[in-house]
Amino acid sequence: MLDGDELRTIEPNVRGIRALHAPHTGVIDYVLVAQALADDVRSAGGGIRLDSEVTSLAERRGVVRVGLGDEAITTRAVVTCAGLQSDRLAGSNVRIVPFRGDYYTLTGASAGLVRGLVYPVPDPRFPFLGVHFTRKVDDTVVAGPNAVLALAREGYRRSSFELRDAASALGFPGVWRFALRHGRIAWAEVWRDLSKRAFVADMKRYVPAVSGDDAVFGPSGIRAQAMRADGSLVDDFVIVGGERTMHVLNAPSPGATASLAIGEELASRALRDLIR
Repeated sequence: MLDGDELRTIEPNVRGIRALHAPHTGVIDYVLVAQALADDVRSAGGGIRLDSEVTSLAERRGVVRVGLGDEAITTRAVVTCAGLQSDRLAGSNVRIVPFRGDYYTLTGASAGLVRGLVYPVPDPRFPFLGVHFTRKVDDTVVAGPNAVLALAREGYRRSSFELRDAASALGFPGVWRFALRHGRIAWAEVWRDLSKRAFVADMKRYVPAVSGDDAVFGPSGIRAQAMRADGSLVDDFVIVGGERTMHVLNAPSPGATASLAIGEELASRALRDLIR
């Protein structure tokens, strides 16, 4: 635990009255991690199919039939980790509601204001981290994200729209109950999405010297947020399934950081419960 003076010896440009210092925190390139995991799968004799939409899953007589368009694969067991599409594969009453988060990339003098990672104190009512600063492996610094309802589960632009996805979100009672319960915060997120000035003002709460002229609109992400019909957000793991199937409906943050440990747990469960 650091006081304000100690904080400034580590991050001279960050304003705060107290901070937690995690000196062993690391930053990785997750694309390279995914590629390394794919290489492990292939080395073990497995195969990887990309751009192959799963259209059906059916358990019959001790096997699972996986429909891939006009093709089908029959296997002894299936584990799905489908992220934004996980509720559709599992058929659960927990709904995946997509939240888009945008980042700004800091350039010029503002890029040198942050040495490492700077996170605000999160609001415990929400699973979102709030606007934070990250110096990435290529030494660029990004700030974000915000969190706004997305109208396309896999649409990464503000204008992205998919009728099925929009109907799934806006037709779900939980979304409206969530909005009514947390309307002020939700509108603040929308305003930051629409106003760069408001977004930069949020950055300045922690790094006052950041200049809006140095903030360039950057990457976006979509969070697969599991929500109940009463509007509450699911902040724990949800794993459901049948005799030969196991569906990971929710793997909340830090799902990527803990992915190897999560994988070990899923493999253990699959061997115990599905492979007989």
